[in-house]
Amino acid sequence: MTEISTTKAKTGVEGLDDILAGGLTRRHVFLLEGAPGTGKTTVAIQFLLEGAANGERCLYITLSETEEELRGSARSHGKDIDGAVEIFELVPPESLLDADQQQSLLYSADLELGETTKLIFQAFERVRPHRVVIDSLSEIRLLAQGSLRYRRQILAMKHFFSRSDATVLLLDDMTSDAADKTVHSVVHGVIHLEQLAPEYGSERRRLRVLKYRGQAFRGGYHDVVIRTGGLAVFPRLRAVEHRTGFARTILQTGIAALDKLLGGGVDRGSSTLLLGPAGTGKTLFSLQFVKAAVERGERAAIFIFDEELGLLFSRTRAMGLDLEGMRDKGLVHVEQLDAAELSPGEFTQRVRDRVASFDAKTVVIDSINGYQAAMPEENALVLHMHELLQYLNRQGANTFITVAQHGLVGDMKSPVDVTYLADTVILLRYFEAQGRVRRAISVIKKRTGPHEETIREYKIGETGLTLGDPLSDFQGVLRGVPEFVGDQPLLPTLREDGSHS
Repeated sequence: MTEISTTKAKTGVEGLDDILAGGLTRRHVFLLEGAPGTGKTTVAIQFLLEGAANGERCLYITLSETEEELRGSARSHGKDIDGAVEIFELVPPESLLDADQQQSLLYSADLELGETTKLIFQAFERVRPHRVVIDSLSEIRLLAQGSLRYRRQILAMKHFFSRSDATVLLLDDMTSDAADKTVHSVVHGVIHLEQLAPEYGSERRRLRVLKYRGQAFRGGYHDVVIRTGGLAVFPRLRAVEHRTGFARTILQTGIAALDKLLGGGVDRGSSTLLLGPAGTGKTLFSLQFVKAAVERGERAAIFIFDEELGLLFSRTRAMGLDLEGMRDKGLVHVEQLDAAELSPGEFTQRVRDRVASFDAKTVVIDSINGYQAAMPEENALVLHMHELLQYLNRQGANTFITVAQHGLVGDMKSPVDVTYLADTVILLRYFEAQGRVRRAISVIKKRTGPHEETIREYKIGETGLTLGDPLSDFQGVLRGVPEFVGDQPLLPTLREDGSHS
């Protein structure tokens, strides 16, 4: 047999090799299991095409799908397996398909199982492949008609393949007996695929490595998507694995009053949470940090869950912030996301890609409310956000996340408490004074240094954001309904003709 590399056999699946610490150990048997529709056949085709690209002989033995169905599956992903992969469609001998003979003692399940195994071995000896896929074990389990005979058959196949240089991937659709773990104890490793059906939105898929002998791997669940081109796996983020060196400088916002409120600005490599009811300008404040980053010569990435991009571009342009122009010049990456179609792992990977390939030093996530919709449960949201913020901080990026609190006035409640995750927390509120509804801003937390403990009024106008002097005569800010009881001067209001009062 042709000499092959002693390195691991890469699977050809984006992200999966990272989870497996490089791929599958050669000359061993692995199990890929999952219910129908989870992507097993897609993984198998990618695994074999990866080997073919490296000059390895590849064999696909199918007991469940026809050769034409397999070629059709490959074509649907833009891949051509003709000439690259040998397909052996295992069809029982004609005598075994004869109903009269099937009812006789001569053609019992034992003989059918023996004939099937013999055909598999003959195909292997003919091709002498480096990579083999057997699809699927459910048919062999049915022929075995018992756990003991089934285990013996799998052991016989394992011993046969162990005398060769082949790396074998067994597929199991788990339709015969989902509780049967016979193969788990025999094979070298087990990869489990799942498909979940949320109450709304498209199906979600995930992957977990249950076992890998003699090899450390990335445990836990990892999000998976099937798209044109094949399966993509998004390894679970561990921030502790990613650390870069950078200088912790103070970054200013471009608004002097806001910088004073923040104690000079925000520290590089920190996260800021903008908290407040709807309409208080959380998005505009986050975009002010984006504008300042661009003016420093840096790039930024904005991920929008809640607002249509055309409306965002239109209203920011009216305030003198040409966000669309910044995007067209390659200074800002703006992406609108659909929480119903996006898994948490895929979103995390998109953010990481923008930081790595686009060199984004400012990241805006607007908002956590939309991001939460992509989460299976609240606890998962907090854990995902913790790892993502830690990762971005260690890359020297500044993150700005918004949370819309429930209600407009009175007792405010957040959909999920992430205030402890952020280094800086900016609180936005409505208040009433002089017969008008006004807006107030305060910094209630800054982990990286001192900040003003005052409250300032701010206004959203044609020139963007304007902050006033600190106001001391407030009551009830933390109750959610700030009341201005003093006689300090407030920011002027606009008359209908555009002049100030």
